[in-house]
Amino acid sequence: MPVVAPDRAAPAQQVRVELADVFARYGGQYFNTRQATLAQLKVARAIVRCRTAALGGHREWCQSCGHQRYLYHSCRNRHCPKCQTLAKASWVENRQRELLPTPYFHNVFTLPHELNPLILASQRNGRVLLDLLFRTVADTLLAFGRNNLGGKVGFTMVLHTWDQQLRPHFHLHCVIAGGAIGEDGTKWIDAGKTFLFPVRALSTVFRAKYLETLQQLLDKGQLDLPPRQPGELSPLQSRRRWLRRLRKNPWVVYSKPPFAGPKKLLDYLGRYTHRVAISNHRLLGCDNQQVTFSYRDRADGDRRKPLSLPAEEFIRRFLLHVLPPGFMRIRHYGFLANRAKKVSLAQCREQLLTPVPEPTEPKTAADWMLDLTGVDIRRCPHCGAPLQREKLPPQRSPLPRSPSGQDYWDTS
Repeated sequence: MPVVAPDRAAPAQQVRVELADVFARYGGQYFNTRQATLAQLKVARAIVRCRTAALGGHREWCQSCGHQRYLYHSCRNRHCPKCQTLAKASWVENRQRELLPTPYFHNVFTLPHELNPLILASQRNGRVLLDLLFRTVADTLLAFGRNNLGGKVGFTMVLHTWDQQLRPHFHLHCVIAGGAIGEDGTKWIDAGKTFLFPVRALSTVFRAKYLETLQQLLDKGQLDLPPRQPGELSPLQSRRRWLRRLRKNPWVVYSKPPFAGPKKLLDYLGRYTHRVAISNHRLLGCDNQQVTFSYRDRADGDRRKPLSLPAEEFIRRFLLHVLPPGFMRIRHYGFLANRAKKVSLAQCREQLLTPVPEPTEPKTAADWMLDLTGVDIRRCPHCGAPLQREKLPPQRSPLPRSPSGQDYWDTS
């Protein structure tokens, strides 16, 4: 039985298909045959209802020329591809105030794919093992800062969990200031402009720190083990071999050249910090139980190619990247850590003879839209007169249900 998607406000840029359309057409079928966590259900429900009458909104009209339009509220879910633009712009502006006149380096720490089944075995595993990824990478970088530079480094880390085909690929992007502040805060130690830390040494220490804690978690039974497949060894035997193989193989740490100035750094942060698993512009089609999207083929010179997946497989892959509730995917450490940032940044600026940025006024959504698009949404697009506004209450919209009438989107 076809599902009718909720009425949507006309997007600023027409796209062929949206992620919300995929869930509206095939979400009920998927959740009727697959198990899902409450967090995944909430994400799917939010994406389907985003910018529809189901969330309410406003009607705006112009008294001068009679133009009117309907604007529906966003879901503001961090996994929704339509709700990150303003959050990203605000976040990047705040980071701009923290920039120091020094090169910034980019490192990527990647977990081996052999760990994927354990991370995805349960929501608890995901929270524990991804938090462990942050802690071990942070400990590694802070230790290298102390030992190689003689001070405390500052860096921001962003978690990504996907590759271009939506398969699990757990890795941290780290943006690291090219220097360190001395322990007493009276000396800035420059790291140079072309080299920060040796990646092979980083990889070795990162692997050792992660596996040491991982073995402790396994020994204490604090992780849910994936279901045993036919022909596999017992959990104890397979665990020993598995950990031995993980210790033997090198772990990937990738180091990119330093950013060419603050603008390049902020462009990078804007692209990566609030990225979701797939954006609407990559979706090419959604019909006949198939979803087609574009991806970059790393093995073929980053050429863009189309990929078609069964709708249920596409939804399954997307939902793999729903983070546990409350899990922070952007974190700051060292002299950028939230607890010490005010004092540490002041010390860094003093040593680098950098003035404190002037405070700025908070911006409204209309201010951000004017800055980002050059369009003042408070005025009529036809005659430029101020628009009048009235509030629209949320409306109940038809959403996919199971054959028994169960509402899969009811997460209350």
